[in-house]
Amino acid sequence: MQNGLVGGFNGRLCDERLNTHLFANLNLAYQIIEGLRIDYTNRPHPNLSGLTPIESAIHPVRAKTRPL
Repeated sequence: MQNGLVGGFNGRLCDERLNTHLFANLNLAYQIIEGLRIDYTNRPHPNLSGLTPIESAIHPVRAKTRPL
C-alpha cells in the first residue's frame, strides 16, 4: 500500500516529466530525475499551506497538515 502523497508525487512525476523524455542512457535518466526531485522540493505545495517542503520542515507550526 502506498502513501497518498507518494502516489501523487509518482503520478505527477510520470505525467509531467518522464512521459515527455526519451532517455538515451541511464546516466541521462539519473540527471533528469535529480533535476525533477530538486524542482519538486523547491516549489510550494498546497497541502503545506503554500510552503515548500524545506520551509515546512523549518517552520512546522506554520504548515497545516491534512487530518488523517
